[in-house]
Amino acid sequence: MISPARTAAFDILLRVETQNAYASELLHSDRLEKLSPADRGLCTEIVLGTLRWRMRLDDAIRDLSSQKLEKLDPEVLTALRLAAYQIGFLQRVPSHAAVNDSVDLVKRSRKASAAPFVNAILRKLVANPSLLQLVLAPGPKTVLDLSQLYSHPLWMVERWAIEYGMERADTICNYDQKPPETALHVSSAEAERELVREGLQLAPGLLVSSARRVVAGDVVRSQTIHSGRAWIQDEGSQLVAMLVGNGASILDCCAAPGGKTAVLAEGNPAAKIRAMELHKHRAETMRARFSSTPNVEVVQQDVTLLMDESAFERVLADVPCSGTGTLARNPEIRWRLKPGDLDDLHKKQVAILKGAVRQVGHGGRVVYSSCSLEPEENAAVVDEVVRSEPALRVLSVRDELEHLRTSGELVWADVDNLVKGPYLRTLPGVHPCDGFFAAILEKE
Repeated sequence: MISPARTAAFDILLRVETQNAYASELLHSDRLEKLSPADRGLCTEIVLGTLRWRMRLDDAIRDLSSQKLEKLDPEVLTALRLAAYQIGFLQRVPSHAAVNDSVDLVKRSRKASAAPFVNAILRKLVANPSLLQLVLAPGPKTVLDLSQLYSHPLWMVERWAIEYGMERADTICNYDQKPPETALHVSSAEAERELVREGLQLAPGLLVSSARRVVAGDVVRSQTIHSGRAWIQDEGSQLVAMLVGNGASILDCCAAPGGKTAVLAEGNPAAKIRAMELHKHRAETMRARFSSTPNVEVVQQDVTLLMDESAFERVLADVPCSGTGTLARNPEIRWRLKPGDLDDLHKKQVAILKGAVRQVGHGGRVVYSSCSLEPEENAAVVDEVVRSEPALRVLSVRDELEHLRTSGELVWADVDNLVKGPYLRTLPGVHPCDGFFAAILEKE
């Protein structure tokens, strides 16, 4: 019988490979509900580890295979990667169990004719585990070293080395290869007590005082989180929402899944908050989550198609982006993203920010943000929109960060370390959060 953990991991990895699904969403879905805590933990480790180390795994499989990897069926390649990760990176897992289950998973997928091929490749790998290791030559690391050492696309590492320097590129890549801490936004002291009663061990945020880090416990089974009284939300994401500040009327342009909307609603209990979401099913999910929050109205709309309303004092445009600041949580992004995608994303982000600017009144502010490390999605978007909107000016994010530090919300001592020019810039591994960019724009 195939291990339930490996069966679930195989099914998730196959969906990620063939349907562009996101592993983090599948790992928190109902499909794992029947697994024991131990099996769910193993499933999660196999899925995310296989995605994080895919380049290294593929190199080893390629060395042993008589066929090109591009010619293999997705089911066969997924089974090979899944077992290779366990052989090379999970010392506590018996190699024979990983091999046998992967062979059986291929048969389960109606690819029985490939079972001897999979068995032969994996047994060679068990006999030569050094194929999964990498020894660098002495001397300073190159971008190629970082790419191979940390299993990142070379083009991506080259960009980070240019934008942030080799030392920080090394730090970012290293951080991406480890499971990040889970952070929560908790709506009240009572909700925090409920989390503790459910068995979660919490610690204060390292960036934001109101955040809580999960030290131990199972967030997947938490009813407090399922009910919306607490959210799984990165500390950097919470900080971005706090930069919006206070106003009587607030618009959240790209609101789903709603974490930033929750921060805005709690920080502005008397404000009228409109949470806008393009996709119908995501808007419906948000309506259910905010059904008991009277000052939040969820609407399904496209901000790029709205006319000039100038109706809001504060607007948040947290745009869809490449997500390269979240690769520790979403490792599959690095294999899907192509350099050419950044131009298309830039155009969409400019359109969203222009739509957001049309909704803010004179004297009001727009916060533009992304979880990308790429300049095309960040400062380049702000620069293009500001050039086309004479009434806009860029404010220094440092002033707002100092205000948050004075009020006790920001607990990171070195404010200058969070700033690049007039913008917020957090980096994975450098700061205790994902990589976020934020700009504050004011309409004069």
